[in-house]
Amino acid sequence: MREEIIAVAQAMDRAGFAPSKSGNVSVRLPDGFLITPSGLPYARTTPDDLVHLGFGGDALSGGKPSSEWRFHAAIYAARPDAKALVHTHSPRATALSATRRDIPAFHYMIALAGGSTIPCAAYATFGTQELALNAVTALNGRKAILLANHGVIAIGGSLAGAWTLAQEVENLAGQYLDILASGLDPVILDEAEMARVIDGFSGYGKVM
Repeated sequence: MREEIIAVAQAMDRAGFAPSKSGNVSVRLPDGFLITPSGLPYARTTPDDLVHLGFGGDALSGGKPSSEWRFHAAIYAARPDAKALVHTHSPRATALSATRRDIPAFHYMIALAGGSTIPCAAYATFGTQELALNAVTALNGRKAILLANHGVIAIGGSLAGAWTLAQEVENLAGQYLDILASGLDPVILDEAEMARVIDGFSGYGKVM
């Protein structure tokens, strides 16, 4: 599990989703979660550098956790279905987050996030409990959100699923920005169609 966390963190870094040591990765454990450390370049991070925190943020082993450990803890407490969490500062999704708008259902793949939008959580200072609460609120009924003026959170039933979803959010955000830049108005799929898409995804087995 530790090696898988490092592999995802390093893939995130190589993709340009974690500039200046930003972003973080965690996986749920029975007594808490493993999370990437604070301030250590992912290229130099080893499995032993990961931090084991209890659900209340108490350190069980390791050094200094990511400054965003609070929203990891809050999301795991609120969402029993979340087995892993990937937080990125991927460029196009982060740019879109600065507009503080949701990503609407301009494409059916929005449904991978669990509904007809990918919401944008209200802004709060990084690392704060306020940001953690805002993230939990925005994730209600969703598996991925934007954080206003900040980045992306994706959760999943596995670390691979959370990482795949984070990449898809970046892809969708880029497409939506391109539409906005064109000056054209996207045709938004209605709730009935998105319900059909979500139902269709359920027939594919475990999507995320």
